[in-house]
Amino acid sequence: MSITRRSLIGAAAVAAALSLGLAGCASSNTIGGGSSSSAAASGSAASGDAKSIVVGSANFGENEILGYIYGGALANKGYTVSYKPAIGARAAYLAALKSGEINLVPEYAGSLLSYLDQSANAKSGDAVKSGIDAKISTLNAKALDLAQAADSDSLNVTSSFAKAKGLTSIADLSKAGNVTLAANPEFATRPDGIKGLESVYGLKNISFKAINDGGGPTTLKALLSNQVQVADIYSTTPSIKKNNLVTLTDPKNLFASQQVVPIVSTSKATSDLDSIVNAVSAKLTTADLLDLNTQAAGSGKPDYQALAKAWLSKNGF
Repeated sequence: MSITRRSLIGAAAVAAALSLGLAGCASSNTIGGGSSSSAAASGSAASGDAKSIVVGSANFGENEILGYIYGGALANKGYTVSYKPAIGARAAYLAALKSGEINLVPEYAGSLLSYLDQSANAKSGDAVKSGIDAKISTLNAKALDLAQAADSDSLNVTSSFAKAKGLTSIADLSKAGNVTLAANPEFATRPDGIKGLESVYGLKNISFKAINDGGGPTTLKALLSNQVQVADIYSTTPSIKKNNLVTLTDPKNLFASQQVVPIVSTSKATSDLDSIVNAVSAKLTTADLLDLNTQAAGSGKPDYQALAKAWLSKNGF
């Protein structure tokens, strides 16, 4: 991914600069059943008819696909949908949401809460959602239901190592002997990093190797070559599936929930829209995101809208 969940938390100054460039960036609906009026295509749909929706997204593939999925579901139910994809960092697209330039954007619960409330320490999905609900009105918006799907830090081991040591959860690492874990450098000091592994899970057998690629190819190479035995890789990264890695479960919620959560302008939120979007979230799984990202990274490089349309058709939307 070109932008990770954590690096999406940008400075407010970035918001002002980037949101000015949104006008004219909208693309008309091409994947749903609804039509796009000239008003929608120009972005003015944000302040018009309640059934005209401008869907935005952050500047990385997974989030763009999610935007097309939610927008496509609405279009298929008669909404006029236009898109402003790849807006940029969190500060930019949330500023656009607050101003009404966009009306709906897919977010990630834990990172959104950290942006809204830097003192928040909620971990579980319900607690994170409650924290968001308490703060989201500052964006003139509301948070809809959490999806099953999440894109979060995840600790991964090779299938052979998992089998040899009997590993299914992070807690099981206590019986794995001395192991080395690879992650971005800040994992050494993060509350949910090495310190959290000790305080939450009681693990004192973990050495740390800093690899600054966000769980990318260098981290993967170190894991597959047994230079490290555990790697922090975002849970929807295609390399997990491609290399048959085992993602260790996190029963004690070391990592805050990063479930997908659609954020919608309060001016557009109706019981009808909410029910459509929530129905999509109820069916959207982490495995789906992993599969969509794997397809997007494949040799065929399929169009994001085409991937969204296929998912919608497969899931009855």
